[in-house]
Amino acid sequence: MSLEVLEAQTGDQPVATILIMHGLGADGRDFVPIAEQLDLSGVGPVRFLFPSAPSIPVTINGGYVMPAWYDILGADLIRREDEGGLRHSQAAIEALIDQEKSRGIPAHRIVVAGFSQGGAMALMTGLRHGERLAGVVNLSGYLPLADKTAAERSAANQDVPLFLGHGTRDGVVALPRATDTRDALLALGYPVEWHDYPMEHSVCPQEIADLAQWLRRVLA
Repeated sequence: MSLEVLEAQTGDQPVATILIMHGLGADGRDFVPIAEQLDLSGVGPVRFLFPSAPSIPVTINGGYVMPAWYDILGADLIRREDEGGLRHSQAAIEALIDQEKSRGIPAHRIVVAGFSQGGAMALMTGLRHGERLAGVVNLSGYLPLADKTAAERSAANQDVPLFLGHGTRDGVVALPRATDTRDALLALGYPVEWHDYPMEHSVCPQEIADLAQWLRRVLA
């Protein structure tokens, strides 16, 4: 699967790449304005990649066709997961990471990030990637295939920095689902930076500021 990708750079000859996956029903343009608000002064020129998920029928939405990284089979997000879809999108995101490495950005200068479904894909891919990444970001998302993470995770990324942000009033991915993700990752030994915010299924200015500070640190 080849993904349509928007690109943006903060300067010539980028020294790092941030790959950002959107949420269900959105596309690669969704996070461009948020990326523009990130203060990455001191990091150097950064390339942003904003891939768009393919359009597929989504079960929970009555089979309506929309951009999705994988099918959502039920509201609980856990009991029935679209493992095939998850792995298909993982392979496509891995191809983007490999492309960046071929363009001269080493894995340890690449951050994999996403919101909601995209955040799930960031964890799905980042924890399994065979070379050490700079970091993984999950905004308002959760850990997919959680019962398989310990067996499938990459030794190269067993201590990769993780940024997890979530809204306390999130009605799409409920807060307990996010705290379960946090606790599972902490139990596996990952260095998790956790933030919760008084918001719904969205992004807020304080989260953008906190994320920028974390990015400056992992890309220093």
